[in-house]
Amino acid sequence: MPPRIIYLTQLFDPEPTFKGLTFAKALANSGFDVEVVTGFPNYPGGKIYKGYRQSLLHRETLDGIPVTRLPVYPSHDRSGLRRIVSYFSFFVSAAIYLVFVTRRANVILVFYPSLTAGFAAIIAKLFRRTPVVIDIQDMWPDSLPATGMVRSKLLLGVIAAACKVLYSLTDHVIVLSNGFKKLLVQRGVSASRCTVVYNWAEETDVSEIDQTVQKLYPQDRFNVLFAGNMGVAQGLDTIVEAAALLQEREPRILIHMMGEGIDAGRLQAKANALGLGNIIFRPRVPLKDVQQHLRSADVLLVHLARDPLFEITIPSKTQAYLFAGKPIVMAAEGEAAAMVRASGAGFICGPGSAPGLAEAILQASRLGRVSLDEMGKRGRSFYDRHLSFSSGFGNTEAVLRVVMR
Repeated sequence: MPPRIIYLTQLFDPEPTFKGLTFAKALANSGFDVEVVTGFPNYPGGKIYKGYRQSLLHRETLDGIPVTRLPVYPSHDRSGLRRIVSYFSFFVSAAIYLVFVTRRANVILVFYPSLTAGFAAIIAKLFRRTPVVIDIQDMWPDSLPATGMVRSKLLLGVIAAACKVLYSLTDHVIVLSNGFKKLLVQRGVSASRCTVVYNWAEETDVSEIDQTVQKLYPQDRFNVLFAGNMGVAQGLDTIVEAAALLQEREPRILIHMMGEGIDAGRLQAKANALGLGNIIFRPRVPLKDVQQHLRSADVLLVHLARDPLFEITIPSKTQAYLFAGKPIVMAAEGEAAAMVRASGAGFICGPGSAPGLAEAILQASRLGRVSLDEMGKRGRSFYDRHLSFSSGFGNTEAVLRVVMR
């Protein structure tokens, strides 16, 4: 019988999430018997998707992959308390299901945007002796004050202690950057139990750009696109303020903000209050259509708030931008900036500086088309060599097979 994997993740298709259905299908194609255990889809709006109704247990099959959905309190707003309740509700549902309902697996792989999913897997390990691998995308407790979710020093101390317990009981940890690994080793995780696997992009083939999408990016403008979540961690006020500076200096530049998040409405209101005609806000698009938009822009934009955590973070849009083969303006410090610098694919400026960001965008707009295309090609070549799905998935599979042995 093929080895059985439970893929535990609070977010899964049809929600926009990294390592979703494509990843689960790759596990199945590699010879694993895969069951996805997740919540009812509600991200990023915090409302259960149309076509779903919460129940104690809902089973479905997506492209041949068995998916089990468990009850969850839906919330993705600014309230730290409601977000914690959401994470805790999934922990309870998942722990009960893993211990008392589902068949025992050879390994549980946890996609970890939150601490609580990891603990649900650990409870299953203690009761059923199932090895656990945790894939950390969000470094707790560091990310909680950085995103404004939790500020209580007492609560942060409790969460830090819980993380230490979780990591000590986990068989292996996968992290997205060398900085994450260094931090975990400092906190007591042995280097031999921690593997860096760089994130990859949704590798959607785009042979021809749809004319409807192309019309959104006027040919007589220099189109700068930010695509992704609009939350506290991104610090996107800087982009709006840079747009105000650029409106006076170079009216040809048009900034597109595509996505959703807790700050989207406030940022749009701020742009309107400043009378900005050079910045457009659009809702997120399905993951399969994102590359169409990325390849229609002239330059792609990353911005992170200034925080020590974000210096060791590589936002997943970085890989998506490199795969698109477009120049990048990286307004961040640390590993994400180092990746763009190593690829030769863009412009680097510090976060939180509207004048600095405006200047970087101006520099990009003054380059000729040939130079911009060469930058984009260097980025795509770097992606193919170091960050591809086949490379990242192969490294993940190797970890899973070693842990199962």
